[in-house]
Amino acid sequence: MDQKPYYWKEAFKESVNVAGLLLTGIGAVFAATSGIDPFWVIGAGLVAEGAYLATVPASGFYRRIIASRNRGLLDEVRKQKRMELIKTFDPREREAVEYLSWMKNQIGSNFKKFTRLDEEPPQLRELEATWEAFVDLLDEYRRRKMHLRSINRQAVENQARQAERTWQQSDDATKPLHEKNVEILRRRLQTFDDIEKSVKRVEAQLQTIENFFGLVNDQVVTMPTPEHIAALDFDGLLSQIEVTRGILQETAPVMTQLDSLNREATQLRPSFVAERR
Repeated sequence: MDQKPYYWKEAFKESVNVAGLLLTGIGAVFAATSGIDPFWVIGAGLVAEGAYLATVPASGFYRRIIASRNRGLLDEVRKQKRMELIKTFDPREREAVEYLSWMKNQIGSNFKKFTRLDEEPPQLRELEATWEAFVDLLDEYRRRKMHLRSINRQAVENQARQAERTWQQSDDATKPLHEKNVEILRRRLQTFDDIEKSVKRVEAQLQTIENFFGLVNDQVVTMPTPEHIAALDFDGLLSQIEVTRGILQETAPVMTQLDSLNREATQLRPSFVAERR
């Protein structure tokens, strides 16, 4: 897609360009009041504006500035949404997030205190991304836990056993309907297991992040030289988090599928009640 109009628009809105246009307008008014033909001032301004719009939007340097600016805006939006998300957490979840945030700041403070350096190493700056991942994973964890709590697994297992017996004893006319019900209940149990496995993985990942922050702080306090911070496996942790995120994305349809199966089972249930009567 051609993005030239977008860059032209951004360049046109730049403060330096707006200021130039205003100066042209002021110059034209001043020229008119001084008995000078304002056409020359306006013409010069239009020529300068044309040269500006012909060169600046096409500049690779300017486009990199725009890309960096957009990334910054997106980061701010994501940060704001994340802070709004944290407000929806229960007190215990917020406490975990706030403690990890405090630990992140404490690590930076201890590093500067014990090394007497003003700038943190790149590895410590990655703690911000790790903290953000913790918040996102915690949100996924709590949503899946709430979903599991809304399901009575024992009741579904009992329904499945009863449905299998009914299926085996039913006549040929109603057998397909009972078979469909058995299939739905079995799939519900399978999807329940899949969600439960993902919850355990996220829980383990959250614990790993918390313990890693503690380890980093211990190392910062006791390390003989700043270079020892590079020995900590920041990249390994971030890679592990990405793997967990990938697994969650793959299993996300499972929750939707389980909701669908719940609706199907509910729709089938009245016919069974009528049949028992």
